[in-house]
Amino acid sequence: MDWIQENLGTIGIIAGIILLIIIVVSGYCKAPPDEAYIISGLRKRTLIGRAGIKVPFLERLDKLSLKLISVDVKTATSVPTADYINIRVDSVVNIKISDRSEMIALAAQNFLNQNSNYICGVAREVLEGNVREIVGQMGLQDMVNDRKKFAEKVQENASPDLAAMGLEIVSFNVQNLTDEQGLIENLGIDNTTKIQKTAAITKAEAERDIQIAQAKASKESNDARVQAETEIAQKNNELAIRKAELKKQSDIKQAEADAAYDIQKQEQRKTIEVTSSMADIAKTEQSVLLHAKQAEVQEQALNAEIKKKADADRYRKEQEAQAALFQRSKQAEAELYETQKEAEAQKAKAEAMKFAKLQEAEGIRAVGEAEANAVKAKLLAEAEGLDRKAEAMQKMQEAAVLQMYFEVLPQIAKAIAEPLASVDSITMYGEGNTAKMIEDITKSTNQVSAGMLDGIGIDLKSMINSFVTGKAIGMGMNPPDNTTPPTAPTPTTPTES
Repeated sequence: MDWIQENLGTIGIIAGIILLIIIVVSGYCKAPPDEAYIISGLRKRTLIGRAGIKVPFLERLDKLSLKLISVDVKTATSVPTADYINIRVDSVVNIKISDRSEMIALAAQNFLNQNSNYICGVAREVLEGNVREIVGQMGLQDMVNDRKKFAEKVQENASPDLAAMGLEIVSFNVQNLTDEQGLIENLGIDNTTKIQKTAAITKAEAERDIQIAQAKASKESNDARVQAETEIAQKNNELAIRKAELKKQSDIKQAEADAAYDIQKQEQRKTIEVTSSMADIAKTEQSVLLHAKQAEVQEQALNAEIKKKADADRYRKEQEAQAALFQRSKQAEAELYETQKEAEAQKAKAEAMKFAKLQEAEGIRAVGEAEANAVKAKLLAEAEGLDRKAEAMQKMQEAAVLQMYFEVLPQIAKAIAEPLASVDSITMYGEGNTAKMIEDITKSTNQVSAGMLDGIGIDLKSMINSFVTGKAIGMGMNPPDNTTPPTAPTPTTPTES
């Protein structure tokens, strides 16, 4: 007892804490987002989506649903419009209790602890009355054509009435409008007829435009085809003319190229012959060196063979002498003398054979060197002749070119006159026609010399004039002999009529 009295204060504090925990646990409440908890008593407060504490026995907790409520609003009887046409309206309205504090307070006064069916019934009565009121203010055609405007007017008219009960309209949709006389259906038929008429007119106009466009396109296509064919014919004509011009230029250039090719061919032949001569000289020098090496190898092999044979004979004789020494001590001295003499004779014989082989190798080497020197002299003479010929050609550049030109000139004249060979006979009228044909052939030949002047810079006319002038001067200083020059064949001229 003494302990209780001493700790009475502590016990009281613990008891108070336990009592407070019990009160907190039993009074704790948590409201969901779609429902309002209304606590009344000591202090009125509303909980939506949050937690709170209700004091047991002193405060009360009531619930109010904030969920969306769908109300089907239909006019029970026909309602006359502003133009005195009886219709029925079918609509769907979505309402809910507003989450604003003043609206929740009004809803709590009217619908506290009531289910959604009760709230739906009360709202339907209010909405149906407002629908009837708005129908009487609008005409039938306005409502049919603009249902949204009709819904907005009903919503605007009914919102204050529902707000007075703590409700708000979320959406208002007109589902159907019907009348007993079928006027709405007739309006649709009239609109359908107008639309069909407009569509038929539009289709006819479109077909007309298509036909006009097709005719215009056909005309433009035909004009373009004619113009294209005309341009193609012109281009073909220009192409034929251009081909003829190019063929003529190609023939002239080909003759010039052939002449230049012959000159280049001579230069290449000279280079090839010089190079070939130098290669033959180098080959001969290598052959001489090879023969010298072969002779040296044979000499070394012969020396080795002679030395080996002499060593073998000496060794054999020494063995025989030693064997005979054991058998005949007396005869050893005499036979030794004879053996020495015989060894000297063999040595002399070996030296004679060595000398003969050396003389033979020396002869082979001399023959090889003589042949190599002969080939080298021949090739050097040919190379010197080519060099002198090249120097002569260098000194006589114009004469060489004229010589080549005169060599290919008959071929050029033959190519120019060759087309006339396939003609059986040529009949020319008038005076001077034969000279005119010969003049044309001569001009064609002159085009070759002009092409060489333009292509490679060789002026054949100047070279011929210079050559003839030099010859004339030379003949004046050295009169020619009485040898008759060969007579050129007389060309056959075509007949004139």
